[in-house]
Amino acid sequence: MTTKTTGYGDFDFLIGTWEVTNRRLLAPLTGRTGWDTFPGVSICTGRIFDGGANLDEIVFPTKGTRGLTLRLYDPERDEWSLNWAASPDGRLTPPVTGRFGPDGHGEFQGDDYHEGEKVRCRYLWSGISATTARWEQAYSTDSGQSWETNWTMDFQRLAG
Repeated sequence: MTTKTTGYGDFDFLIGTWEVTNRRLLAPLTGRTGWDTFPGVSICTGRIFDGGANLDEIVFPTKGTRGLTLRLYDPERDEWSLNWAASPDGRLTPPVTGRFGPDGHGEFQGDDYHEGEKVRCRYLWSGISATTARWEQAYSTDSGQSWETNWTMDFQRLAG
């Protein structure tokens, strides 16, 4: 059996310590446009499974909470699953799956729930360099025909 290995190492750019500027929509899917901006510090561990997995923890010091993302590469499907958990409840949300395109942007989608209602969830990774990266989360209530971005994270690598 031949396995595809094109996705191995896709998230290696994230290894290290990052200062993160978070911008989160206060009331997603309500039509309101108020945002909360707050800091974070993310630490992503070294290569796991030879680049086929990675794990990071983000601390939100002004919120008193933390988040954790586990990313796993499936070589048979040539796609990643991104799995998020937050410290207040300790539960994994349903994963989003996808891959990076030739332009270096990553798109990952999956089904989720927001306040008890089923939504389509999308993560986008862009602006990736040695010192920067950007992540966005959006929800869709019409099966991906339209999206509302509700959280952005701008990453700046910390020296060290």
